[in-house]
Amino acid sequence: MIYYLNHHSALGEIKIASSEKGLCSVRFPDHAHWQTEREQGWQERRDHAILQRAVQQLDEYLAGQRQHFELPLDAGGTPFQQRVWQALLSIPYGQTSNYGALAQQIGQPKAARPLGAANGRNPLSIIVPCHRVIGSNGDLVGYAGGLERKRFLLALENRQARLDGIDVVAA
Repeated sequence: MIYYLNHHSALGEIKIASSEKGLCSVRFPDHAHWQTEREQGWQERRDHAILQRAVQQLDEYLAGQRQHFELPLDAGGTPFQQRVWQALLSIPYGQTSNYGALAQQIGQPKAARPLGAANGRNPLSIIVPCHRVIGSNGDLVGYAGGLERKRFLLALENRQARLDGIDVVAA
């Protein structure tokens, strides 16, 4: 069974969903790859422990009070997507990477395009930081939640990292 709640945040509405194993979806209603048929059978439940922890940690993150999430994850995906999403988790707070560097990191240097597709299918926006991936030329490139949200998240992390004395480096 999948449980969900809608949470109003500094970025607008976010739909957060969890299985019994862990968080399986963090999406914006206008998310580019969202499929509403996936929601069939989902049950709204505001008192679900994982969802409550997710809301608390997202609010702390958006307030600049959290840099890492401590939540069980149940993202699903293909083995390739799972490797990509794991690589995204290794991008430090306040820093960015690009598709080529991530492709090298997962041992598939010619897979930048498929990696970009897997990045776009990340079901756990913000939690698995796909927003930290930029173009090889430093430009902001696609974010399923929209480039304005991506810009907001990167600015938040950059500003907070500088306040915390973390070196901010782009890949």
